[in-house]
Amino acid sequence: MTTLADALRAGLEAAADPEAAPVMRAYMKSDMPFRGVPQPVRARILREGVQAQPPPTRGTLAATADALWDGAQFREERYLATALAGYRDYARWPDADWLPRYRHWVVSGAWWDHVDEIASRLVGPVLRADPVQVTPVMRRWATDPDPWLRRTAILCQLQSKGDTDVDLLADAIEASLKDEGFFLRKGIGWALRQHARTDPLWVREFVDTHPELSPLSRKEALKHL
Repeated sequence: MTTLADALRAGLEAAADPEAAPVMRAYMKSDMPFRGVPQPVRARILREGVQAQPPPTRGTLAATADALWDGAQFREERYLATALAGYRDYARWPDADWLPRYRHWVVSGAWWDHVDEIASRLVGPVLRADPVQVTPVMRRWATDPDPWLRRTAILCQLQSKGDTDVDLLADAIEASLKDEGFFLRKGIGWALRQHARTDPLWVREFVDTHPELSPLSRKEALKHL
């Protein structure tokens, strides 16, 4: 019996573009090869797959996502794993118990395309749904030696708008202020710029009271102020 993971892999194989694949791989600087399947096509493959074989339980959803991520031979399989976890019909199924899974994906994915999707579209909704359990985890990630976990803690509230926990946001940013890594400095600026759409005065004050912000972070934070 074909599993949903197998069906999605077959869909990627059928839609593969050998000419686009090396271009996508070079752009993403990926050790893992690509099939050459763009996002709109991946979205169609996922939609058709879950319509044909909808996961009946949270456990099935988790097992399918794990199979796609851990068994991936092409990068698009991991894209489908994260897309499945955040798919509209199942978006409320993942909860705080999924955080070890997301941590594994962040650490093993270790690049901005995976991490940014996981942070804003997967970790963020779980945080908003269960701040009591998830906030302490984000605080631990914010001080973790792994820079991608720290970026996740910084970016996980990108879609929180008025529900943003500004204490968590400030603490996550302050934990990485001395880090010279591009992706952390860019992430800090992005998080502040996004929150400025909701609370520009808070962002302006934060920037003014943190002279140690890198020029990149400061420029991004103030871009629309």
